[in-house]
Order: sequence, then C-alpha cells, then structure tokens
Amino acid sequence: MEEETGAAAAAAAAEEIRRLPAEVNWEMLDKSRFFVLGAALFSGVSAALYPAVVVKTHLQVAPPPAAATATAAAILRREGLRGFYRGFGASLAGTVPARALYMAALEATKSSVGSAAVRLGVSEPAASAAASAAAGVSAAVAAQVVWTPVDVISQRLMVQTSATCRYRGGADAFRKILAADGVRGLYRGFGLSILTYAPSNAVWWSSYAMAQRVLWRVVGAERSESHASLMAVQGASAAVAGGAAALVTMPLDTVKTRLQVMEANAARPTLASTVRGLLKEGGWAACYRGLGPRWGSMSLSAATMVTTYELLKRVSAKEGSLG
Repeated sequence: MEEETGAAAAAAAAEEIRRLPAEVNWEMLDKSRFFVLGAALFSGVSAALYPAVVVKTHLQVAPPPAAATATAAAILRREGLRGFYRGFGASLAGTVPARALYMAALEATKSSVGSAAVRLGVSEPAASAAASAAAGVSAAVAAQVVWTPVDVISQRLMVQTSATCRYRGGADAFRKILAADGVRGLYRGFGLSILTYAPSNAVWWSSYAMAQRVLWRVVGAERSESHASLMAVQGASAAVAGGAAALVTMPLDTVKTRLQVMEANAARPTLASTVRGLLKEGGWAACYRGLGPRWGSMSLSAATMVTTYELLKRVSAKEGSLG
C-alpha cells in the first residue's frame, strides 16, 4: 500500500511538472542570439534600476544614518539627475561580460546537474531544485570574476561628488586603484562577494523554482499557455525570492561595500576593521543601512530580470526546439 501511495505521489508530481511551461535548456538555445539580445536587454534593465543602487551605496558608506528619501533628495539637490548615474558607464561596461559568464554558467550547470540527478533516480521536483541551487552557485562565482572589479570602480565613482572628485571616470579610477593597490585593490571584497552571492544565488534559484510550482497550483497550470499569466507567475516568484535574498545577505553586502569603497590610506582596510567600524557607528542596525532601497531594487530587479531572461530564452530558442 505504501509503495502504491509513493508511486501515485511520484506520478502526480511528474504530471504536475509536465503541465508546467516547457523549460528552455542550454542545448536548445541559439547561443549567438542569446548573448547579443541578452546584452541589450539587461543593459536596459540595469539603467532603469541603477539609481536605487546609488542610493543604497550612499546609505551603506555614509557614517550618519539617514533615510533613503533624504539621501536621494540630497543627491538630487547636490548633483542633479546625473548624480544617480555616477559610475554607470563603468558598471555598464562590465554588464556584458559578467552577464554572459553568469548566463553561460547558469544554463550549462542547470542542464548538466538536472540531467545527472534524474539519471540517478532523483525525483523531478528535487532534481529541479538541486540543479537550480548548483547553477546559482556556479553562476555567482563565474560572474564575480568580472563584477568585483566593476563594483570597486563604480561604487567609488558613485559616492564621490563634484567637490570631492578624485576620479575622472572609470578608466581613471581603474588606473589609480591599480597604481595604489595593484590587482588586489581591484579584487578587494572578492571573497566576501562569493560568500554573499553564492549562497544567495543558490537559495534564490531553488526558491524561485519552488515558488513557481506553488503559484501554478494556485493559478492553475492550464493557464500557462497565457503569456500574461506566465509573466505574472514568473515575476511574482522572482520578486519574493529577490526580497528574501536581500534580507538574508544585507549585512554581508554592507560590509563588502564599505570594504570596496574605503581608500587605503595609512592602514589598509581589513574585513575585521571594517566590521568593527560599522558596529561602532550604529551597532547591528548599521549592517542593515540601505535595506529599503536594496529590498526594493532586488525585488524589482529580480522580477524584471527573470521575466526578461525567460523571454530571452524563448526568443533565442532554436527553430523547432519547443515543439
């Protein structure tokens, strides 16, 4: 009886997955179309969300605590709209290679791990969650090779003002950081970035996959043929996963940002000295400065990025691969 119940549950799970929208895997993609369209789409999304990142960075770096709205108003008053896009050129230059590495590692790992798990007899839902988690870790590590230097440069440009302008642009910041600290200066916070984003991505992608299944049960899998329903479910699942990831990783992100932005003067900033300084300024609450903008930015970014990403995969699918 127990074996029959288990078999029935497995069959029901398999049927539920079969009724969900078809997954576009790595082998089904036209890679050149995928990367070219991806670069254009994600650059546009990054431009729309960049001001929230600037506000978040100012809140994390500035010693006196301030509200996000007050910080945004101060930037607008002091620098105008241009102040919300300081460092954007450097960030955009890193977006294309970083996203390419991220998407390649994500799709290749998800496809290989998912197939291997199914061959080993793991159930479809568990295999999907495991593949998504492994893919998230792989993608985060690969992307940080590019993103860490881009973060170091763009964040320093973000927090400087016309009155305290040390860098004339991304290229100038790159040269000066390299001259002062060497390659190590460009990769300051790399280990902490991996520690922040690898588990965050693992949780994000696995929870995103699970959230989709839960929402399709509520909405009804038969409505997956509707493009509007598909985008709504994917966007809602991504927003929930993004908000949770923002909350969990906020302290690490604050420390990482401080470490990357602080200049190396008499004493080189270390992880321990950065944490001590932050706690001295405002206790554990200081670790959550900028949570509002980061929560909003990550939720909106996740919803936008995922719907764009899923659309990109379907647009980039090879002829006849979707049946």
